[in-house]
Amino acid sequence: MRVIVAITGASGSIYARLTIEALLRAPEVEHIALIFSDTAREVVAFEGVEIPHDERITIYNNHDLFAPVASGSASYDAMVVVPSSVGTLGRIAHGLSQTLIERAADVILKERRRLILVVREAPYSLIHLRNMTSVTEAGGIIVPASPSFYSHPTTIEQACLTVVERIIALLGIRQPHYQWQGDKGEN
Repeated sequence: MRVIVAITGASGSIYARLTIEALLRAPEVEHIALIFSDTAREVVAFEGVEIPHDERITIYNNHDLFAPVASGSASYDAMVVVPSSVGTLGRIAHGLSQTLIERAADVILKERRRLILVVREAPYSLIHLRNMTSVTEAGGIIVPASPSFYSHPTTIEQACLTVVERIIALLGIRQPHYQWQGDKGEN
């Protein structure tokens, strides 16, 4: 499996780190194309997050529209924008491909492959919601960066992992994760 991971300038770069680590643990992931938006590196540094390095990761410049991910013939299987700013969401929703992140997302959608946007914003405006609807109607998946608490996380990282586990599952990758067992009934 060949996956594109794009990191934008939205807060929440821990989600990117955890997603990349999970992808690197998956034996079926043979290559990760990594793209940072112009402000992503600044946010990553400000938040004190270290993005993994690995021989399976190739970093592409967000302004290099000749990079392989800009073409459907490169045959990437999926793309995750994590975290996704609402600005990136809006440009993807409207097919504006001025950067490599936007173009790669456009290619993934036109090739009918899996696009996941992990939107990190609160609250949502009507514009954000309409953009999410547009991306969903085009075949993308919106995953709000909203942790679940069924597993009783005790650290920020554990809470963030609940979102990452959803991302990995949506990519069709099987990894151990918390599974809701439902109501056990009254005692």
